[in-house]
Amino acid sequence: MVFFIYKKNASQSPESTAPENPANSSTQTLPDSAAPESVAPITNPIAVIETTHGNIKIELLADNAPQTVERIKTLITSKFYDGLTFHRVEPGLLIQGGDPKGTGEGGSGQTVPPEFQGPRKHIAGAVGMARTPDPNSGDSQFYIMMTSYPSLDGQYTVFGQVTEGLDVVGKVQLGDKMIRVYLE
Repeated sequence: MVFFIYKKNASQSPESTAPENPANSSTQTLPDSAAPESVAPITNPIAVIETTHGNIKIELLADNAPQTVERIKTLITSKFYDGLTFHRVEPGLLIQGGDPKGTGEGGSGQTVPPEFQGPRKHIAGAVGMARTPDPNSGDSQFYIMMTSYPSLDGQYTVFGQVTEGLDVVGKVQLGDKMIRVYLE
């Protein structure tokens, strides 16, 4: 199955690029409290997305995708994401944002090379870099998984993991704004 989650042009519809309904496959959704107590303290940077539904905290996984994390940090500190919308919502599967046009066709104008080979998987709360069919087209758009989707592993760069606010991800509606995005 091919799953491109960054629209290249208006002729591509979200319906043509969306995966099958995850309810038809075996999936795993993790609650916010799923992290075991024995986990080492977080040392990676934390990005916070403020929404009208609450905050989403994301650990940026520099060990898994160093170039992507550096690019995302640069976009965050320049306030690129502030006020942008979530232009794609696939209920029970993912939300996607980071396009200044709000259509799924835009970006910051600077791409980052793919970092697909890291050990991180597309589990609930995984944050990945959206792209066109060109693997070198990752730019500013990202998605947050609401469930596991193993067929994306090795196809897209996973650069973050939601540490708080996975319930907020499930409340995001099409067109909701990222009020403010910052690093803790």
